[in-house]
Amino acid sequence: MNTLKLVDLHTHTTASDGADSPAALVHKAHAAGLAAIAITDHDSLDGLEEARQAGQECGLKIIDGCELSARTEYGEIHILGLWLPPQAAQLQSRLVELRHKRAERNERIVAKLCSLGLELSMDDVYAVGRHSVGRPHIARAMLNRGLVSSEREAFEKYLKQGARAWLPKEVMEPQAAVSLMAGLGATVSLAHPFIQGYPEDWLEKLVQDLIPCGLSAIEAWHSEQNEAQTRICVEWARRYDLGLTGGSDYHGDIKPGIRLGVGRGGLRVPLDVLERLEARRHRQGLPC
Repeated sequence: MNTLKLVDLHTHTTASDGADSPAALVHKAHAAGLAAIAITDHDSLDGLEEARQAGQECGLKIIDGCELSARTEYGEIHILGLWLPPQAAQLQSRLVELRHKRAERNERIVAKLCSLGLELSMDDVYAVGRHSVGRPHIARAMLNRGLVSSEREAFEKYLKQGARAWLPKEVMEPQAAVSLMAGLGATVSLAHPFIQGYPEDWLEKLVQDLIPCGLSAIEAWHSEQNEAQTRICVEWARRYDLGLTGGSDYHGDIKPGIRLGVGRGGLRVPLDVLERLEARRHRQGLPC
């Protein structure tokens, strides 16, 4: 009896806000029987070399990726770039700028928490992690200091949009994020379009607007999207001649309950999803 081979094209490591090192994540994926994974850290390429080396050691296909945040009138959206080239100087330069702005925001959030009577320092935050530090690291630091009973409580009371210590962060415009990665030859996918609850008609218009900038895929399968939302993504891909991507959005124990390859248990992204993306790239004359 043949076993369905699965892939996971959306994962995070300690190079951004994941709990596992790139090598540890790769070995976990191999142990889980996955055929391939994409490393898609937030605003960072720092874990890719380590992941590639680990993939060579255990025989697992690794796809170099990145997840960029972008601003819209409704709020943030996320853009995935897959098959980024080893040398991406223009992207690296932009990511350095974004991380600098994020660091300034982190310091302001911690200062705001202190003004609310919560004793927290940036040293506490950096003890959690030093790569692409953001709100998940602050939430973990708050938990470690006993200021909240869970990371969820930290977000609900203090860190989510509109909460007492929330501050907006500087991110790219969607068109700029898509164009930047498409210009490097990446397959550029709109990540988990439905999880923020934005209007369906607005999302479809966004897809239409981003196609001329280089959008080439939609993430249809995701741990937080249901079957109806997946079907809409598949229909949009058919309507606008886009590829389809999918992944767990794995972060390790920073997002408990989401496992590599299967998300919360029901996610399945078969190998042929990856093979179809590779076929599209071959037709476009792009390397895989």
